[in-house]
Amino acid sequence: MPSHDARIIRGAAIPTAVAGVLAVAISAAVVGSKGLIGALAATLLVMAFFSFGQWALDRLTRNNPQLMMAAALLVYMTQIMAVAVVLALFRDTTLFDTKVFGFTLLGCALIWTAGSVRASLKAKIFYVENDSALRKSDDSTKSGRQQ
Repeated sequence: MPSHDARIIRGAAIPTAVAGVLAVAISAAVVGSKGLIGALAATLLVMAFFSFGQWALDRLTRNNPQLMMAAALLVYMTQIMAVAVVLALFRDTTLFDTKVFGFTLLGCALIWTAGSVRASLKAKIFYVENDSALRKSDDSTKSGRQQ
């Protein structure tokens, strides 16, 4: 995984984890153990789905970066659909508080998205490769020297 992708995941995961810890603490204090389990499950679900989505986006666009927008929309739609399936499966559960689960899930998903956008803007990823830079890298690899 390129370093800028790792920075994007880290830039989204850290604020999401902090928000998840706050949600777990607040829901445990207000609702009790069922709220704690619901908030913890939602936080872990968001972090797993969205970090896997970033990894999948990296794999999909590694060899063909022109597909970035289409792949990003596909991955995001798949993530949201997977979250909707999980919400439908656990709609009537008594294992945890479903309202806490839903609100924590929504909050963490929004925070992950905002953190990902912020990290992407700060990553300074070049989208144009300069021809002279390409020639220099080709020349250095042909001669066996690194600059």
